[in-house]
Amino acid sequence: MLRNDYRSLPPVKNPGGVKIFGDHLRRLREAREWSQVELADYANVSNMTVHRIETAQFAATIDVLLSLSKALQMPLHELVKCPGMEEAD
Repeated sequence: MLRNDYRSLPPVKNPGGVKIFGDHLRRLREAREWSQVELADYANVSNMTVHRIETAQFAATIDVLLSLSKALQMPLHELVKCPGMEEAD
């Protein structure tokens, strides 16, 4: 049986950028006074996905980004526009 095990995911290529995006997503979520579970429900993703993104353990895929932008009711380009991203390594 194939299991989706996050521990087997490859390391991220841009850890600085992944951390900046995770912090940005957390701020957006907290500004709405949502829990990680609420955001996950609105975006139709698992709460562990939200947790892993916010803690820089996982680089969000385009389908997850699209779901998050819809849940947050903001265009994708605004969601990924994070202060400090240009300087990230």
